[in-house]
Amino acid sequence: MSHSLSGGILSATFNPLTGGITSTVEYLVVAGGGGAPGTGGNVYPMSGGGAGGLLTATGYVITPGSTVTITIGAGGTSSANGSGNGANTVFGSITAIGGGGGAGVSGPGASGGSSGGASYTSTGSPIPGQGNAGGFASNNYTASGGGGAGSVGSPGIQNTNGGGNGGAGIVSSITGSPVQYAGGGAGGASNGTPSYSRGGFGGNGGGGNGGSLENSVGANGLANTGGGGGGASTNGAPTALGGTGGSGIVIIRYPANCAPPASTTNVSQVIYNNGYQIYVWTSSGTITF
Repeated sequence: MSHSLSGGILSATFNPLTGGITSTVEYLVVAGGGGAPGTGGNVYPMSGGGAGGLLTATGYVITPGSTVTITIGAGGTSSANGSGNGANTVFGSITAIGGGGGAGVSGPGASGGSSGGASYTSTGSPIPGQGNAGGFASNNYTASGGGGAGSVGSPGIQNTNGGGNGGAGIVSSITGSPVQYAGGGAGGASNGTPSYSRGGFGGNGGGGNGGSLENSVGANGLANTGGGGGGASTNGAPTALGGTGGSGIVIIRYPANCAPPASTTNVSQVIYNNGYQIYVWTSSGTITF
């Protein structure tokens, strides 16, 4: 017997009532990515924001009749001389920590799920099991990439004034298709003439690229991936803003032959695929089993 819900994708044949209420679910929880600062008119480039923390596992225990609250973390902000950490994303008792903001001049990347890229000093600390550290730039004229869920951020490229790349994210197939999440934001270029310098590349998984042209903005982290924002480039003239972090996401799935939820709020997508029923939130909501 085939079933589908509005907006869902049907690729399996099943009876969703034969298995009763599920006892566990598999989850992917990604926090908001960190923002990257703007140049504020100074001569130094800005480092990339760290990716939002990423947690994924099977076996989250469900109590029949219970309501689980989902909170989606926003991406971190960017201002002329500063950046903000991403906000936490929560699924029940599971909390992914927001990514750390990227560094300004001679500053550490902020601690977070993955930490932001540093400038001429040590970087902040990532959350164990959720992300990695941002890169370390050994002088003020290079900007490093923020950490990603899958790898550390790269330092700025010496002798070329190129920005460091963001750390790579992690691929999840929880929806039935491989998607990469939580890439770090890249560092911006210094003296950003294309023939002389370039911004770094954002980490695969939604990380924003660093600015490459003179006084160009960094790219935003991709929404609902937890990607970090890209750092701005500079030539010591007008302010260029860094990128904001990408917002987070929650995805859960459990066998399609179990009963569907009693109710949900703000669920953005329902998918039936490969023997699972899958629920996606890109804004805060609830699910009652």
